[in-house]
Amino acid sequence: MNEKFELKPMTVAILKVARKTDFGAFLDAKTGNSNDDILLHKNQQTAEVNIGDKVEVFLYLDPKKKLTASMRLPKMKVGQIARLKIINLTEDGAFVEVGAERGIFMPFAEMLGKPKVGDVVWAKLYKDEKSGRLAVSMKVSEEIQRAAKPAKNIQIGDKITGAIYDITQEGAFLFSDERHIVFIAKTEIPRYLNVGEVVNARVTFVRNDGKLDASLKELKELTINSDAEIIFKFMQENGGKMNLNDKSEPDEIYNIFHMSKAAFKRACGHLLKERLIEKIDNGYKIRIKD
Repeated sequence: MNEKFELKPMTVAILKVARKTDFGAFLDAKTGNSNDDILLHKNQQTAEVNIGDKVEVFLYLDPKKKLTASMRLPKMKVGQIARLKIINLTEDGAFVEVGAERGIFMPFAEMLGKPKVGDVVWAKLYKDEKSGRLAVSMKVSEEIQRAAKPAKNIQIGDKITGAIYDITQEGAFLFSDERHIVFIAKTEIPRYLNVGEVVNARVTFVRNDGKLDASLKELKELTINSDAEIIFKFMQENGGKMNLNDKSEPDEIYNIFHMSKAAFKRACGHLLKERLIEKIDNGYKIRIKD
């Protein structure tokens, strides 16, 4: 087989310097025809090269669709994962910065969520079996499982920071700065999340295998919801009304709900905002739905 056809864009190859010119060097394409030699421009050289040297290069197509070489190689090996930046989007996928002369293509089928230009996501470098070209995938769950470390000296309530690497119907998965795998259940996610987004989460459970559960809800928010449920249930059991308001005495509120006046006011404010209750002369009543 003619070896020329083995040299493809988006691949890494080791080629011999055949000749040099004022503007660069030409690498032997192994076709027996010097017209097929591949340009390694001076701007794409990271070190001096000489005739006869074997040089490891990244191959790509220049603006004229001609195969061109660069000594700026991907900064990761096939199978490795890293946080990579999306630099361009197309109808078929995205191009991702991996440190090479050109971005590496990520097919649409290998994307998770809807990444935007500028987003930084967990991704892996792989070689496409059909084309032999390098490509990128955001499907890194197996690789992260292998790279992860069990959590030690982590307690419930601790804060943990990391990037979301997958989102499912059950919730989101985070890979922390300490390389811990963290699961955030759907019920603990108060807003829309993007794959790749860096978040601060609160540890809610430490599993036997060293993996963690966490929440993106603030403790204050959880308390408000809990207090609001207590107040709403009280109103349901008392004719849908409550003769207490933000001017009631703190002791009166505490004797009924065992919460401070400030907590009572926050919880009532939450119920009002959710349009579950409405004000009456001396208190609140459950709001009849429209």
